[in-house]
Amino acid sequence: MNNVYITALSKFLPNQPVSNNEMEDYLGYIGGVASKSKGLILRSNKIHTRYYALDKQGNSTHSNAALTAEAVRGLESEKFSLSDMELLTGGTTSPDQLVPSHISMVQGELGIKPIEILSASGSCNAGMQALKYGYLSVLSGNSQNAVCTGSEKLSSWMHASNFEKESDRLIELEKNPIVGFEKDFLRWMLSDGAGAALLQNKPNKEGLSLKIEWIDFRSYSNELKTCMYAGTEKLSDGNTIPWRDLSANEQAEKSIFSLKQDVKILGENIVQKGNEFLLEIMKQRKFGPNDFDYFLPHLSSEYFRSRIAEETKRTNIEIPQEKWFTNLVKVGNVGAGSIYLMLEELFYSGKLKKGEKIFLMVPESARFSYAYSMLTVV
Repeated sequence: MNNVYITALSKFLPNQPVSNNEMEDYLGYIGGVASKSKGLILRSNKIHTRYYALDKQGNSTHSNAALTAEAVRGLESEKFSLSDMELLTGGTTSPDQLVPSHISMVQGELGIKPIEILSASGSCNAGMQALKYGYLSVLSGNSQNAVCTGSEKLSSWMHASNFEKESDRLIELEKNPIVGFEKDFLRWMLSDGAGAALLQNKPNKEGLSLKIEWIDFRSYSNELKTCMYAGTEKLSDGNTIPWRDLSANEQAEKSIFSLKQDVKILGENIVQKGNEFLLEIMKQRKFGPNDFDYFLPHLSSEYFRSRIAEETKRTNIEIPQEKWFTNLVKVGNVGAGSIYLMLEELFYSGKLKKGEKIFLMVPESARFSYAYSMLTVV
């Protein structure tokens, strides 16, 4: 087996950062009025700026494939050309289309030679699934290098135009032109962007590299019902009806293709199950909070920082806050791209020293799955 190293990272964030006060200028006003939940959610998630691949008229400035391609191009250097790439992988919550696959479209955007590709679906963990596929490919000798990506184009989903039909129905039935909290909730958290990592079987001759020690996954879909979803209707018993089994009118009236989240089941399970898996990994891998120098948790909201701290303290594995490294407040929640954006910022921060350990945590609320990974600075 080969060793696998992250030798370069890149990011692409579209346009200019959008402040809290500007958000509805880009995302629009559902039912023509300002959101009642926006202020509450922003106070909780503590995000100050985010990025949208939209203009103020709601027109797209970049597709998801274009965002991802720009991040991949950012990996090119004197040491690495895109013509050298042997494998391209990527994960996203928000592909531009159902078919073809997301990475098929990215390859087309890049105009590169025929190569092996992999598109991972899901939500936040799709980016980590793409990373593990690339890791295993280089580890096994299937390829000498791999480019792995995580990206999102979520702003279009969050635009008010996608809720107009439902808003009309709510005005008629409830005299309330506000989309339900489970849909409005996500509008004030999500952001657009892409990150990319270059994996190789040898470290950089000069400068730092990150050796991937391991990547572990666990899904709890066997135990827990759907939490975050799109393209389906969730019933009161927790089961779902796929979009293809609903009429076009039902799809529009219920905003079936909008991204939604069951905040009750989220709060009850997301931290608890993540900590349960973390305890298992620490026992199996024989390490604890004192055995790494940086902790990079993907947080959808700063609200979960204290919840994670409380749960880890309760189970005697509390991670000191000085080890935490996040950039949520600056770039927003970029779903499958967030872990790449954090890692890219830390990698080029000048803070890292050889021998230090970096511990990654990525929870996915869609139906509750988790990824953890350990990296060593070499």
